[in-house]
Amino acid sequence: MEKFICKTCGTQFPATAVPPIHCPICADERQYIGWDGQQWTTLAELQADHQNKIADEEPNLTGIGTTPGFAIAQRALLVQTPQGNLLWDCITLLDEATKTAVNRLGGIDAIAISHPHYYSSMIEWAHAFDAPIYLHAADQQWLMRPDPAVEFWEGETKSLWDGLTLIRGGGHYAGGTLLHWPAGANGAGVLLTGDIIQVVSDRRWVSFMYSYPNLIPLPAKKVREIETAVTPFNFDRIYGAWWGRVVREDAKAAVSRSADRYIAALSAGRR
Repeated sequence: MEKFICKTCGTQFPATAVPPIHCPICADERQYIGWDGQQWTTLAELQADHQNKIADEEPNLTGIGTTPGFAIAQRALLVQTPQGNLLWDCITLLDEATKTAVNRLGGIDAIAISHPHYYSSMIEWAHAFDAPIYLHAADQQWLMRPDPAVEFWEGETKSLWDGLTLIRGGGHYAGGTLLHWPAGANGAGVLLTGDIIQVVSDRRWVSFMYSYPNLIPLPAKKVREIETAVTPFNFDRIYGAWWGRVVREDAKAAVSRSADRYIAALSAGRR
């Protein structure tokens, strides 16, 4: 019996004698089945030829990403606070070297994930660090490996500790979640967005999509809902889902002007 992992999105499934027929997350129109068809691997195979890069993003924020890149190739973020550490988003590869490095940083007290594309091998991480996983209940159908470590939350926000707050932005997924870290950016506030709010190549701006690989835009109403969800929170910086995808300053204004630009582009098509 193996816990098979989808090579396209990196999601780990429950132990079975043979691989599943397909990955429901990738069969959904927001993702895709790999160009060579559905392919699977295992954690042991991944450990044999990949390793994790661990690097500081700023004081008390550490990035963890896999090299060479695997699946969607996002990196996770470890937020370190006086009352405990939160792992934001997740990656598939977990090995002894990573466990040792994370434990040196204080371990993981809880895990929170922006949306199902980054569920990866979150259960392995939860078991390794004895940490609960907080997922929004609106995305419950996308949980491929059920486990008691998973705790579904409902509503628009969930308060954690040291001011950390999970925010339901929706958009990309109904339960699409962002994390507000008020102590980040030297106290000016940080928003960790996964790709619910996408940091684009021109990092003065952000964007929003229903499907990134298939280029399906969001309706104007959904974009405005995301902007409205983060408006009550102060933040000067945004960390997206990949290394280097960071809006370093003026991030709250970047969200507002980007939402306006996006909605204006949608409206232009009606003229």
